[in-house]
Amino acid sequence: MVKREQKDVLWFDELRRQDVDLVGGKSASLGELTSATDIPVPYGFATTAHAYRRFMEATGLNQRVNQLLAEIKDYENTDELHTVCNQIRSLIISATMPEELAMAITTAYEQLAEKMDQPDPFVAVRSSATAEDLPNASFAGQQETYLNVSGAALVVKKVQECYASLFTDRATYYRHKQHFPHEKVALCAAIQMMVFSKAAGIMFSLNVADGNDQQIVVDAIWGLGEYIVLGKVTPDHYVINKPDLAIIDRAITNKPVELLQKPGGGTYEQTVPAALADQPALSDDQVKELAGYAKRIEQHYGCHMDMEFALDGPTGRLWLVQARPETAWSNQQPAAPAEENNSLEDHRPVLKGLPASPGLASGRAHVIADPADIDSFKSGEVLVTQMTSPDWVPAMKKAAAIVTDNGGMTCHAAIVSREMQIPCLVGTASCGQAAMTTLHDGDQVTVDARNGVVYAGDLTKQLAPKEAAPAEQAVAEYFAPTATQVMMNLGDPDLAQRYAALPADGIGLMREEFIWTTAIHEHPLALIKAGQPQKVVDFLAGGIAKVARAMAPRPLTLRFSDFKSGEYRHLTGGEEFEPHEPADLLGWRGASRYYDPHFVEAFKLELAAVKRVRNEMGLRNVNVMIPFVRTVAELARVTQLMNQAGLHRSADFKVYMMAEIPANIILADQFNQYVDGYSIGSNDLTMLVLGCDRNNDTVSALFDERNLAVKRAISHLITVAHRDGRTVSICGQAPSEYPDFTNFLIRNGIDCVSVNPDMVKETKRNVAHFEQRLLLDQATGRGRTVDNDLAW
Repeated sequence: MVKREQKDVLWFDELRRQDVDLVGGKSASLGELTSATDIPVPYGFATTAHAYRRFMEATGLNQRVNQLLAEIKDYENTDELHTVCNQIRSLIISATMPEELAMAITTAYEQLAEKMDQPDPFVAVRSSATAEDLPNASFAGQQETYLNVSGAALVVKKVQECYASLFTDRATYYRHKQHFPHEKVALCAAIQMMVFSKAAGIMFSLNVADGNDQQIVVDAIWGLGEYIVLGKVTPDHYVINKPDLAIIDRAITNKPVELLQKPGGGTYEQTVPAALADQPALSDDQVKELAGYAKRIEQHYGCHMDMEFALDGPTGRLWLVQARPETAWSNQQPAAPAEENNSLEDHRPVLKGLPASPGLASGRAHVIADPADIDSFKSGEVLVTQMTSPDWVPAMKKAAAIVTDNGGMTCHAAIVSREMQIPCLVGTASCGQAAMTTLHDGDQVTVDARNGVVYAGDLTKQLAPKEAAPAEQAVAEYFAPTATQVMMNLGDPDLAQRYAALPADGIGLMREEFIWTTAIHEHPLALIKAGQPQKVVDFLAGGIAKVARAMAPRPLTLRFSDFKSGEYRHLTGGEEFEPHEPADLLGWRGASRYYDPHFVEAFKLELAAVKRVRNEMGLRNVNVMIPFVRTVAELARVTQLMNQAGLHRSADFKVYMMAEIPANIILADQFNQYVDGYSIGSNDLTMLVLGCDRNNDTVSALFDERNLAVKRAISHLITVAHRDGRTVSICGQAPSEYPDFTNFLIRNGIDCVSVNPDMVKETKRNVAHFEQRLLLDQATGRGRTVDNDLAW
């Protein structure tokens, strides 16, 4: 009986992942999925490393190939590299396949036809090298794949062409740079049943933008998936929360073309109908199904994974067609946070893109439209092009940074850039502006690929990571850890750096109004009318980002705008849009504005700013809070607007609600379904529970947050919220002014208190003291009874 190591062909269900030396990384992984999991994988077989070496020995090519490779004096000389590689490929393709090997492949293909009950089935012939798909290097995509191949003779021919593709310019260059000896690499081929792809794509079991291993990313396009790898189409992009498979972010792009199978074999490009181009290539259920596969595959392999999938048009079934270890983040340390510098405020980004490979670099832009011109590219320049296919690797290696018009987070160029640790932005055209028309040869630019932006000039000093401060010799101030979080209220973004060192667990309340009054000055509807809505988004995003960066990774909760009509009217242009209300504290404010037809477009700008900060700037520590919500139906309408804007509540993105109206307390069981928790606005809640206008000095003596009615309301909210797993915090003034009120809150199970910066340290100590006292009272049974009269 012939040993496995000496066979020319092995079936997928005969293979496991340890068989890389036998059949290459791609085939070994397909065999692992087929043999050891119930993940749907199109069936097939693999040619072996033994078959490749037999071919090279029988044709006498080994010695000739080594001679030609030895003639390469400079691998950076693209002309020299291309000439030699072209000669090698021609020799391999023109050689005669040994008859015994050709028969083994033919027989296996005929057996596959019998197993699948299809005469001359259509298959994909995928290169599988014995050095690819290793955990510490990504050789994926270096060799060729041939799709929609039918007939035994053509399969044999395509296997031989796969052999030749071991010596493409990019593969040869890449092996040289990775110090892999050419003679130790063997080329195998996976012959796999073809999926007639209605849609296809790539997914990772972590977020490749920032290394977040609690997220899964899925990229999808219409047709075959090759146009993602080539960067020809910018894909739909989904971010999924790994623990519960909830979709937490999505970006649906225009996908103008697709690659399709010809009925008789081969592929062709087709324009996607206009009505379909902007539609999602996958349904939400399909995205979640794929994410479930990704999670299971990662658990099975025990490492982060890079996978490819296809959606079969006739059956609607999803198939996994590749799975390999992800390489870029395997051993990478997280980057230090960027230091906020006030001089940056004078610089606006000239371009935005998807942060495919994080990093920061500056250089002169070099715009290249034709791959034939890559020889003119010089080391240290910023490569600007429409798409960076794998053929560009020699030029990419020289680049300080890379910026492309097209492509997605999972295109091959992005993967290679991440491995080479070259800052890379892709898909700028889908983010608003094409890089190739915005940037010009010789422009000095700074590419901030952590936040997905390009600046004019050299701003690397302003954006450079913080340096660790020298160790202080004095004894550091100590604050005991507390179960109750102590957060900070903040309005002015310029104060964020000053207060970031305080022992706060995050920002419990960031008031958006401060940015309006200090940076924007104008009424949002007036700016919309003047054709300047982007000013709102730019200034809001800039202010939010300043605080988020200073506090990262601690969370920040941004409260959406809560101006009253009188306050809005004082903004430039506000007179035209604001009513005169006799009691605007109880009028058109908070949530009631957001869905109002007269104001909704302004609210959408706030949503766009939050989305930019989270998605484009990568500041995922930003959460939001909705103020002054009168009814459950009102909250439903506001959250629907958020969903439509792409801000979906998830484990990674919290949506909170201000609890400041008695209805919020009474109907907490119903509000719970739309929010992750509440922040008690004790000022407004006290006003509305006691019927005291908090701006009226005549009744100010009656205004007291410690009133039993207010305390009963708070206690009830905590009980009902916790019953449904929701959190409760308080951001009003009471905990800052009354330590006994803080004690009351802790005894009733409050999750967080948020106070002004000057009270953070004192409150932190008070909370620790009250928690310790509570534990001691419970342990001894001798604690004093507090607030027995809270019961309703």
